[in-house]
Amino acid sequence: MVWNQIKTGILLTTLTVILLVIGQLIGGAQGLTIAFAFALIINFVSYWYSDKIVLKMYRAKPAHKSTNPELYEIVEDLAEEAKLPIPKIYIIPMDQPNAFATGRNPKHSAVAVTEGIIHLLSKEELKGVLAHEMAHIKNRDILISTVSAVIAGTIAYIAMMARWAAIFGGFGGRDNDVNIFEILALAIVAPLVATIVRLAISRSREYLADSTGAKFIHDGVPLANALNKMENYVKNKPLKKGNNATAHMFIVNPFRGNAILELFSTHPSTRNRISKLRNMAF
Repeated sequence: MVWNQIKTGILLTTLTVILLVIGQLIGGAQGLTIAFAFALIINFVSYWYSDKIVLKMYRAKPAHKSTNPELYEIVEDLAEEAKLPIPKIYIIPMDQPNAFATGRNPKHSAVAVTEGIIHLLSKEELKGVLAHEMAHIKNRDILISTVSAVIAGTIAYIAMMARWAAIFGGFGGRDNDVNIFEILALAIVAPLVATIVRLAISRSREYLADSTGAKFIHDGVPLANALNKMENYVKNKPLKKGNNATAHMFIVNPFRGNAILELFSTHPSTRNRISKLRNMAF
């Protein structure tokens, strides 16, 4: 758990360094400031309203205690174990077994599960999944993902401005004889690296949520079994509707990608996650 926290810090620092290097290549603080402010505003809005947006996107409806007593019992027990406020609970009308947590902080959080996951998993497996989602809330992963998105988004935006600057000549007052390798680094390499680093942060937080959630219930096997069932389902019936930009929120990627796209996956290998969970000692 400690290593995952350290790794996240290193990766966030790497994103910041890339941003500063790009600022130096552009040669002006003004453009960097404007771009950063622009990205900050966008991501600030996303941080405050993304929960409502994604819940509406997947037609999530509030779960009622009278019709979902077992679900409520699990969430309430986990909230007590994790020393967290009880999150709002939603059900998504979807056959694919999946779940996610959202909300800007533990006091304004929510967990959403699909109808498919309720039907597919045993009570203990569902508890493992919900413990993972409660761990995301506990670890404030939504805030961390927002910060990384701010920096990576800023890098991409500045790279776009650099491409236009290269086309029309000039980098904000710098000598027009700009090295072609600087332009390539600015317009292609930097945003690509930033994306990979941001995805690495997402994967690191998934491992941490697995570990934290398993500690909540003192057992990693239920979540391991649940991940195996969900992964097998997704391979055969990937989600065809929805937005790939939300893939990182789900406990398993609901959209099936090819081998090349695995490099840009928001989730670590399910096989590795299962192995780590089964080898945890309590």
